[in-house]
Amino acid sequence: MAARSVLRRCDPALLEPPGDPDQAAERMLLSLSDSRRVQKVLWRQLFVLDSMMSSLESLESAQQLMTEPCPPQSEGGAKGRWKALKAGCTLAVQETEDLLSSLQDRLQQILHRRGAVSQLLQRLHSQKQHQDQLQASLLAAQNALRSCDHHVTRLRAESEVILRRLLDWQQLRDRLQLLVAAAQEVTQVNLLSFSQSELCVELRPRPCSAPSSHELEPVRITVTWSSAECFTLQVDESLAGLVGGCVTGRRAELSAALLDVLQSYVGQVELLSEIQSLRSSFAIDWRPAQRLLLYLKSASLVCHLQVGEG
Repeated sequence: MAARSVLRRCDPALLEPPGDPDQAAERMLLSLSDSRRVQKVLWRQLFVLDSMMSSLESLESAQQLMTEPCPPQSEGGAKGRWKALKAGCTLAVQETEDLLSSLQDRLQQILHRRGAVSQLLQRLHSQKQHQDQLQASLLAAQNALRSCDHHVTRLRAESEVILRRLLDWQQLRDRLQLLVAAAQEVTQVNLLSFSQSELCVELRPRPCSAPSSHELEPVRITVTWSSAECFTLQVDESLAGLVGGCVTGRRAELSAALLDVLQSYVGQVELLSEIQSLRSSFAIDWRPAQRLLLYLKSASLVCHLQVGEG
């Protein structure tokens, strides 16, 4: 009873019966939310306990506890320690707040540096990807370059072979040109043009008369052939009546047709030479298609001479 009386005098809230645990938790939460009130309660209880211990030590019997009045509260003792602890707690709180502010600043710096490091890592990752792409492109370019080197080496070897063949062909062409010039000098045949579908030559026969006679006009022969293995031999219109105008046949018969034309032309050399001699001396005109010789005797007299075969 004496202890309950002392507790009632110090803090009646301590004698309240315990209620619902949830209510106790709420009360504890409320008490913890207010740190200054909790500190006051704790130091008040400490002061009461210290006073009780001092009073109990000074009593000689339990009956004296019931008869003597409560001792007056002194300014020193627990209250002085309370004030000292309160001042120390206030100082500690201030230091803690300063430390928290400093820690917050450092935390902001750390977060800022963390963001900068994250950006640097992202840039490093993107640069790493770009570097990988560049390495892949470089590897592909090196492979392509090696392939091009092999291709160039092969082309150079092929070009050297082709160049040697070209030189051989040029030498062969030069020899053939010399042979053609010699053949033209001997046979009096000039090659005018040549293509895949047409051949044009010019014959310059040598007259059997004296060297002082006039040179015969050349005869031009054009040979065309088609894909059907056929050819067409066309003699110049000026000599069509003497040699034969147009000859057709198979390609295998071309040599024989050319030989016939040459023989016919050579057989008419004397007549052609005589006609050219007459042309140089008189006003005459020869129409080979009609085998007709025209002689202009005067301004009003024209003579016609029909020339037969042979």
